[in-house]
Amino acid sequence: MNADESRARIRTDWDDHAFISLTEEEGPGPSVGIKDLVDVRDTVTTAGATLLGDRPATEDAPVVERIRSSGALIIGKTNLHEFAFGLTSENPHFGVVQNPNARGHVAGGSSGGSAAAVAARLCDWALGSDTGGSIRVPAALCGVVGIKPTIGTVETRGVFPLSTTLDTLGPLAPDVRSAAAALEAMSELENLVPGTVRPVDFYRVGVPEDWALDLGPGVHEAWELVAGALPRIPFPEQQALLDTGSTILDVEAAALHRRWLASAPDQYGADVRERLQAAATVPRTDLVAALGSQALLRVDVEAALADLDALLLPATRIVAPRIGEPYSRLDLSGFTRPFNTSGHPVVCLPAPVPEGGLPVGIQVIGHFGHERELLEVAAALEAAWAL
Repeated sequence: MNADESRARIRTDWDDHAFISLTEEEGPGPSVGIKDLVDVRDTVTTAGATLLGDRPATEDAPVVERIRSSGALIIGKTNLHEFAFGLTSENPHFGVVQNPNARGHVAGGSSGGSAAAVAARLCDWALGSDTGGSIRVPAALCGVVGIKPTIGTVETRGVFPLSTTLDTLGPLAPDVRSAAAALEAMSELENLVPGTVRPVDFYRVGVPEDWALDLGPGVHEAWELVAGALPRIPFPEQQALLDTGSTILDVEAAALHRRWLASAPDQYGADVRERLQAAATVPRTDLVAALGSQALLRVDVEAALADLDALLLPATRIVAPRIGEPYSRLDLSGFTRPFNTSGHPVVCLPAPVPEGGLPVGIQVIGHFGHERELLEVAAALEAAWAL
């Protein structure tokens, strides 16, 4: 897809609200969308909000510098859930991101614009961020591949934060190889793109005991198809991982927004304002205990993976809700947030679904710092599920 084709396609689909703004740059490609909480020189970074003003960034974030140096063409800034603090990308300031594979349904969040742009073939790949599932949830709901790498793999300087302890950057792309190449362009990692794909039964893959329960229609059927025969293994308690991560996220997000929340609460969308007000009630002293628990849980997760090459879990409990439809946050993030707490790398893959069915995403969780091996397993699963 060249630059002119990309811009023409984007302008045609502008009403889908995947992109907030376009650039006028030229380059050899691939074409890349950048989530609009990452600084791109000469463009305004909004973080999906109106509170940050309209002054353009004077320089690229380090991750954007790396992407440019790889030869990619930055074609625009993608829409997101306000301040990356939500799971649907129903943005009150820049419009609701439509799901290209399910019109009238949400694209997921917070990296909904990035996932939708890839799913609609508006760009070759897109950059997202993930603090509690913000790459994996939209990847799952839009039917694309998303990678949340090991915490710390990609530089986050020049990125508007949500939780500095948990924030991670990663790519969304049409397939595993494209996503692997994109992660190479974003980081110091090399040789990630899988070569010859081994049969999936070459790898040791398991499922956590007692985690994938009460799955909704569509997700249940896809999960049984891909994981029904896999061994169940003992695994750290889901609730402990959720509670620890939530405390870290809430305390850090509330601290960042406290001044604005006091001086300009009406400039927030209602859902984000209410979420931040609730977060502000969590005592800061709880953060110390949560950080200690996080370190122990990371060790526990790694130990549970000792005899496996990868772990499988659904990305979400439900398929994409309709725009404006009530939903439970845990239905979208209950399976993703634990691995922000532990920091482990995760690839979200589209699962095989019946023709006409809404997309379903499956998480492939790997060993801490072992993206190359994880991507081999993900490529094998992708090939097996395509048969």
